[in-house]
Amino acid sequence: MTERFRLTIGQLNATVGDLPGNAAKAREAWEQARDAGADMLALPEMFITGYQTQDLVLKPAFTRQAVEAVMELGTSLTGGPAIGIGGPWPEGGKLYNAYFVFRDGALVARVLKHHLPHKQLFDELRLFDSGPISGPYPVGPARIGSPICEDSWYPDVAETLEETGAEILVVPNGSPYHREKLDLRMGHMVGRVVETGLPLVYVNMVGGQDDQLYDGASFVLNPGGKKVVQLPAFEEAIAHVDFIRGDDGWQAQPGQMAVQPDAWEQDYFAMMLGLRDYLRKSGFRKVVLGMSGGIDSALVATIAADAIGPENVRCVMLPSEYTSQISLDDAADCATRLGARLDTVHIEGARDAVGDALAHLMEGTKPDTTEENIQSRLRGVMLMAISNKFGEMLLTTGNKSEVAVGYATIYGDMAGGYNPIKDLYKTRVFETCRWRNANHRDWMLGNPGEIIPPRIISKPPSAELRPDQKDEDSLPPYEVLDAILEGLVEKDLALVDLVEQGFDADTVRQVEKLLYISEWKRYQAAPGPRISPRAFWLDRRYPLVNRWRDKL
Repeated sequence: MTERFRLTIGQLNATVGDLPGNAAKAREAWEQARDAGADMLALPEMFITGYQTQDLVLKPAFTRQAVEAVMELGTSLTGGPAIGIGGPWPEGGKLYNAYFVFRDGALVARVLKHHLPHKQLFDELRLFDSGPISGPYPVGPARIGSPICEDSWYPDVAETLEETGAEILVVPNGSPYHREKLDLRMGHMVGRVVETGLPLVYVNMVGGQDDQLYDGASFVLNPGGKKVVQLPAFEEAIAHVDFIRGDDGWQAQPGQMAVQPDAWEQDYFAMMLGLRDYLRKSGFRKVVLGMSGGIDSALVATIAADAIGPENVRCVMLPSEYTSQISLDDAADCATRLGARLDTVHIEGARDAVGDALAHLMEGTKPDTTEENIQSRLRGVMLMAISNKFGEMLLTTGNKSEVAVGYATIYGDMAGGYNPIKDLYKTRVFETCRWRNANHRDWMLGNPGEIIPPRIISKPPSAELRPDQKDEDSLPPYEVLDAILEGLVEKDLALVDLVEQGFDADTVRQVEKLLYISEWKRYQAAPGPRISPRAFWLDRRYPLVNRWRDKL
């Protein structure tokens, strides 16, 4: 008689701190697994608490309630499959990242994470203690080994599990997204399969949590490294995978093979889902943003319309005498194409009132960026008033290039609760707009077609805070700026490396100076989705006051 083992993968979206809600999601998935005749349901790492909890997990009351929620859930699930679910485990004055396995209401295994990630945005060495390498546990006819996330990126845990009798590796993950992450994960997991000769199931969390995105994209590899199941990226999914034991051990049967999106679609989906989940998990249903007629606000409005529907997006034009008719027309055109509301609030009167109030102090000085910033800050005041009055989260619209060099007004256009394009360089903003105009997907709630007017994409960027202003009056061309920033931020290159690549030495010095002196602004900036391997905040933590400069 053929031996069969059925595993249900629960690629689900947990919310940090929502212990009852996460438990309810787990129970619903378990019921689906039971109805499908599964032997086990595998859920992601730290699922009961959501991930990452950061220092919340250090609060004893929270950890105690999380363990109680796990135990209450696990002991209540009888007459069906086993369940594996991640959560914290305090013991002997230590705290572990654990994976709990229950079968028929009894706890049969508790796996402790051994390797604790501490690079990029991870800080688990602060939060958890390293557990011993755990052995396999039996579920039905199979013996399962569960390296927890980082444990699967190194050979030792998987090899120990294979040596102690594991027959299938089920890897629970809270693996956050960044560009090209799918290929990076696959390379590591193929390594584990080749080393152990065992099939491997990669179970990843999905959804947005603060600045982090979990892209799901769970998969199954057979011995030899052949992928036989691929779940979709950025979407919740329940999948039932059958394993059959042959002379050479367990083999997974081919199942769903979702097409993985290309890099441009991955980034767009990540930005959209990051905004959608940040709003949903924060309790907001609507957004408001300043619509300037420029490309950044057009893209943010488009992402918002795709995330929550255009009927929930309010665009506000806040013109002054420096606002061109072209900008007014483009803002109206874009809002119409989106199907979003567009309001107009004039700022001249408020600006003149502020100017009059300060006149006795400013007398004898020449107009400069001070007067320009008053305009930007008044726009922030008015947008925040609309946000407060109508309960609409204010979205800010600065791209990564501007965030990097401080080309934004603190308490002005930086005001807001979330920034969907915070990790998108300006050159990628242009290309993303072109991509969105040419592509529409079922997961987008916005209108299809060319919704960002071509003129917005083609015209020179401008803050329009003085006559005939262009971004390039203050900054290098964005193609040059972004290339230098990528070298400084993503690659940690020295100035001499960039000059050797052909960049002008004075320009490189200028960009580095702007990058360092803008750290204090980024410290106060709204959060936004991490889509690159080196986003500002947790990926790159610099002192606010820093006198060091590289030398050429």
